[in-house]
Amino acid sequence: MAVGVFDSGLGGLTVLEALTRRLPDVPFVYLGDNAHAPYGTRTPDDIYRLTCAGVERLWDAGCDLVILACNTASAAALRRMQETWVPRDKRVLGVFVPLIEALTERQWGDNSPPREVAVRHVALFATPATVSSRAFQRELAFRAIGVDVEAQPCGGLVDAIEAGDMMLAEALVQSHVAALRRRMPAPEAAVLGCTHYPLMQQAFAEALGPGVRVISQPAIVADSLADYLLRHPDLRGTGRVAEHLTTGDARIVGAQAAQFLRRAIAFRSA
Repeated sequence: MAVGVFDSGLGGLTVLEALTRRLPDVPFVYLGDNAHAPYGTRTPDDIYRLTCAGVERLWDAGCDLVILACNTASAAALRRMQETWVPRDKRVLGVFVPLIEALTERQWGDNSPPREVAVRHVALFATPATVSSRAFQRELAFRAIGVDVEAQPCGGLVDAIEAGDMMLAEALVQSHVAALRRRMPAPEAAVLGCTHYPLMQQAFAEALGPGVRVISQPAIVADSLADYLLRHPDLRGTGRVAEHLTTGDARIVGAQAAQFLRRAIAFRSA
């Protein structure tokens, strides 16, 4: 047994890095659906189908607990999966709720009614599919009232990051921040709602300027999983060897991942 980590491509590696640092004794199996990436411009039904297939592959690898380290999958597929598809002996968790809990300063499992929070104006940067799902706003409404969210779909940014074109990625960040600021001139916080975006956190911070709190996911998700496993120790797994799987060409994906994280990672075909 191990804990599964699923992503549409390489972005979830930023979450996996944080998870392995926070939980070094927990075995993780990563699966990137690189053959079908990116998910950000796909339809909700397509995202649901592909995400279910990826999760099933991780179940086959012995992962009774799977983390969707992909905001697009978490936004477009997770609720439907949990309500209609996930069996009782399995768990599938997303990355949105830990982010919102951190934003609203609520503890894990706090099911009290929504209340006013310190932050009032929030910018959300995410893929087009995540933005159109409005999942962030829906989950936020369960926990907070009076928060204005302005969402900016960041078309092209994931492709630029995965291609290693940082000059283009920085230019896109500046363009998307400028577009957001035309609708919300003074955000108090900015949420990076894609697991690729932590690699561009400094660029977002510089484009947004001082006084805007930039909230990124990997460390937040790692802390949330650590808390979850304290409550559900039977889901930690007993394996010891980490694996990196891909639906794409393992050699090409491994080379891309090395460029992505600046270290060698060996992938094998899922």
